[in-house]
Amino acid sequence: MSTRKRDPLANLDDKRCARRFRRKTMRVMVDYVSDGRACCEYATTLGAGGMFIQSESPLPKGSLLKVRFRLSEDPSDLIEMEARVVWSQPPSADDVRRDPGMGVQFTDKPAIAELAHRLDRLDRLGDE
Repeated sequence: MSTRKRDPLANLDDKRCARRFRRKTMRVMVDYVSDGRACCEYATTLGAGGMFIQSESPLPKGSLLKVRFRLSEDPSDLIEMEARVVWSQPPSADDVRRDPGMGVQFTDKPAIAELAHRLDRLDRLGDE
């Protein structure tokens, strides 16, 4: 008899899984590198679990990348995280309501915890 617990969300599509972290709507410049190719785009939503990067040339689902961004103008505020593309939306003349780009999920658990802490601190400062 197995004592391993089954994950009830394990078989759901990535887009339907419940989010563990709140997202913030904010415009953040993001540098990223994937397969030796460096790009610079804007993210429009950010949470400790990942971000949406607007791009006319989004990477395919499953691509691994390293992202770098800042939460403030302070040069020492640079955040670097490993991530993977969990969904990709190419440009479409048929669907102008959706911005082209990609949803990326951060994969480094200690860095995710630190980002969650920093985003919570930003929220608290904004409420003062």
